[in-house]
Amino acid sequence: MSNSTPQTPVTTTSLRIGNGYDIHRLVPGRPLILGGQQLEHPAGLGLDGHSDADVLVHAIMDALLGALFLGDIGKYFPPDDPQWKGADSLVLLEQVVALVKARGWGVVNVDAVLIAERPKLKPHIEAMRSAIALRIGVAPDQVGVKATTNEKLGPEGREEGISCQAVALLQAL
Repeated sequence: MSNSTPQTPVTTTSLRIGNGYDIHRLVPGRPLILGGQQLEHPAGLGLDGHSDADVLVHAIMDALLGALFLGDIGKYFPPDDPQWKGADSLVLLEQVVALVKARGWGVVNVDAVLIAERPKLKPHIEAMRSAIALRIGVAPDQVGVKATTNEKLGPEGREEGISCQAVALLQAL
């Protein structure tokens, strides 16, 4: 055993990965917006939130911010700030991407999974991917969006809410 002080290795990396998660309650009287697309829920429900409550875009934003240790979307778009009331989450995503680029990073890809019992999301996936890709400034094949049910388990399974998990890979510019 050596009595010398261990040294912290110096590493430089050109890649960063971040993850994000969001969940919002399903309620009557609100639109259901996912990936910038307005969908119809069979029970007439939408997502409750200060902005448009787009859990897919929110999870992606948190993944992008997390990759650079910049906090979460609440830091930049606080839910008690009236300027974000009803905000279009795709516009907020553009602001997060601008923040990422200002720090010298670009998006390689993002991947997300939506968890919802209803409505069926498969018919809307390509439109979601395209809308998100456009706002991030990447090709649609750099945006993965998948959907699954929760097999009637948990809040998603009981149709109390919809959640999303996302990851983002960034590369130094």
